[in-house]
Amino acid sequence: MGSTTENSAFRVTRNPWDRRRVPGGSSGGSAAAVAQHQCIAALGSDTGGSIRQPASFCGVVGLKPTFGLLSRHGLMSYASSFDCIGPVTSSVEDAAIVLSVMSTPAQQIDSTMQMALSSLYHEHLPDIERMRTWPLLGRRFAIVKETIGPGVDISVVDCIVTAARDIEKLGGVVDVISCPSFHLGLPAYYILAVSEASSNLARYDNIRFGAADSSRSEDFGDEVKRRILMGSYALSAGHSDSYYKRAQEVFITEQQPSFPQHDFVQCLGSQYG
Repeated sequence: MGSTTENSAFRVTRNPWDRRRVPGGSSGGSAAAVAQHQCIAALGSDTGGSIRQPASFCGVVGLKPTFGLLSRHGLMSYASSFDCIGPVTSSVEDAAIVLSVMSTPAQQIDSTMQMALSSLYHEHLPDIERMRTWPLLGRRFAIVKETIGPGVDISVVDCIVTAARDIEKLGGVVDVISCPSFHLGLPAYYILAVSEASSNLARYDNIRFGAADSSRSEDFGDEVKRRILMGSYALSAGHSDSYYKRAQEVFITEQQPSFPQHDFVQCLGSQYG
């Protein structure tokens, strides 16, 4: 858990571009391995950015698929309402190829997607050599104003602005829009995530799951223990209405902004540069 890999049971991962820096997390190991060309592709799990953020830090492509598209069979559950498996690769084409393989019917052990999918995603990518001068002509992009406001590193804002200018040069239209309730998303996410984590990880009691000759305190790291305790508090009698149920209301009613006039939303990978 976390955004640095410092809480990993497999020791700390360093950013291959600068070993003094973190690779992001929690799938920082996957992103670092791909960035260092140790493998063509790797898998990561994304709950609140754990594929996308390390991909951004390490300069690779990280894809969080639509929730329910891919099976999570074999994943140790953290927050079931958010958990997704996705590929980390060095190119968009490789990500599409891996996604095509992972989304075949034979791989869908517990996927919620029941419809037949045209799963050869890489076949829909345009040929770069045949792309027109303005490949984004007619496409509209949205930047949520609250994501580039106070608290965001100025270097990150500069990158967002530069990317927006590049999009416009390629024919796209970029609009800055406002989502006043956006600031409620992070606290709501944390309450829901730690609450579900405390429930999901309760099975590792060394009776049903876990080593019989050890204790829960030995099997879980400090960060995991902290999140279990916070989740247990949020779900406890007398507090569940104030925290967990309120967070659910925020997530369902206020954190589902629709952008009917836009094709894409341009977001930052992290508020820090």
